[in-house]
Amino acid sequence: MEDDSREPIAIIGMGCRFPGADSPAAFWELLRAGLDAITEVPPDRFPIDDYYDPEVGKPGKMNTRWGGFISDIDRFDANFFGITPREAESLDPQQRILLELAYEALEDSGIPLERAAGSNAGVFIGIAHTDYSDRILVDGVDPTPYFGTGRSHSLAPNRISYSFDLHGPSLAVDTACSSSLVALHLGIQSLRRGECDLALVGGINLILAPTMTVGFSQAHMLSGEGRCKTFDASADGYVRSEGCGMVVLRRLSDAARDGDAPVAVIRGTAMNEDGRTNGVMAPNGDAQQAVVRLALHDAGLGPADIDYVEAHGTGTPLGDPIELNALKAVLTEGRSSERPLIVGSGKTNIGHTEAAAGMAGLIRAVLILQHRVVPPHLHLNALNPAIDLEGVPLTIARDPIPLSGHGPSLRAGVNSFGFGGANCHVILEEAVANEPEVKHVPPRPEILTLSARSPEALAATAVAYRESLGQWKATATLYDVCSTAALHRTHHDERLALVADSHDGMIDLLQGFEQGESLRALSQGSVGARRGKIAFVFAGMGTQWIGM
Repeated sequence: MEDDSREPIAIIGMGCRFPGADSPAAFWELLRAGLDAITEVPPDRFPIDDYYDPEVGKPGKMNTRWGGFISDIDRFDANFFGITPREAESLDPQQRILLELAYEALEDSGIPLERAAGSNAGVFIGIAHTDYSDRILVDGVDPTPYFGTGRSHSLAPNRISYSFDLHGPSLAVDTACSSSLVALHLGIQSLRRGECDLALVGGINLILAPTMTVGFSQAHMLSGEGRCKTFDASADGYVRSEGCGMVVLRRLSDAARDGDAPVAVIRGTAMNEDGRTNGVMAPNGDAQQAVVRLALHDAGLGPADIDYVEAHGTGTPLGDPIELNALKAVLTEGRSSERPLIVGSGKTNIGHTEAAAGMAGLIRAVLILQHRVVPPHLHLNALNPAIDLEGVPLTIARDPIPLSGHGPSLRAGVNSFGFGGANCHVILEEAVANEPEVKHVPPRPEILTLSARSPEALAATAVAYRESLGQWKATATLYDVCSTAALHRTHHDERLALVADSHDGMIDLLQGFEQGESLRALSQGSVGARRGKIAFVFAGMGTQWIGM
């Protein structure tokens, strides 16, 4: 029997919402530009003036006014997911956003819902905090019949499985800050064992109440300046942030067979635990070294095969040196000084998204491999004195650094550590696409099929396609655009079909649709409640029934 315990896993779709970015493309633009997405706590979370005090450890107070926040967490199209308005009110917004990101990631992968429905697809979600239910209880709101399912962490993955009719493993993971990367590790194990053939893996973190921030402040974990100054001498803790990331995984052989294009390949994963240290939250450098070595073994690679590492890098004066010294001890073995290991951390841009941090690091690393450049690592002015890089083939990307490897593909590691000692490391490899045979076909009419759940959403979809078609001219033929829309998108009841023989012609039709024009090459309609079956009648033998 063939050993599939190390089979590579393809990432075929991604979706995310992080501070300042509501998609992977927007996240890359934020990273590339070296932007800082941290802001003051918005008033719809909690009244920061009632809780802030610069004195660390003052009872009931937090020493920071800052955080990373995502927008529109109160907005949710319940009808789209078949959820009643009353039930939606009782849903933790973390469950709502996970549903939305699961749909977006599947759409990004080109897998329509009807293809996933009924399959053994698994769902693995990293989730830790219960701010929403805590806030409801504090506010004295009477629990509804949906309170239990709306607040339960187990329902976060289970609701995705229910909504999309997925029959594989469905579980929530809480290992604190490493939750979502551990969820990824478990999802990959499930794929390799054959428990599922498709896996949705994600992580979520929202800051809806002051309780945890006050507690972390009392424990001297948070930066008074509200920034993750990772590896810097002035690092004084981390800044809490919100975020959600989701990826779609398949075994690489299955993805290749079915034509699902990977954005990156996962070669190996590993997790372990710190054990007994100086304190339950004290990191263990030996354990961090061990988890990287275990991941290398799982990937069948050596230390010098890794080109970049996305560090956990929270910005604590104790944890930063331990992590970087562990990476130095393992990944500089046999490495030439001419090709140093590059290290960086996206927490310097968006803060620490806690249970979603592993997904944030993973998606950042995927984007780095795709664009072959490491974006700037912020807030590093003077290296922490406990870190010695003199003569060591390791560099921190203070400025953008082009990424080039010594092998056929670039590779990156991702660190994620829970504050209770649950460590996880993942090794990614650049997806090398096979160049398709280019067929020069003369311009011909193509049908663009768009659909949505409501007329308003259909109009928004048409605008999005019109705005994107101009960019796609250089990268995709009109046939590619139309076939993807027809074969790799979920078809909803409100529908629009347009016929044109060029990108510009399709843009003109979409613009005409927006302006309410009646055009021969444009057809709009609604499927309605009854869906008829298609029958093919081959005449020529005489009529078989009246009306034929």
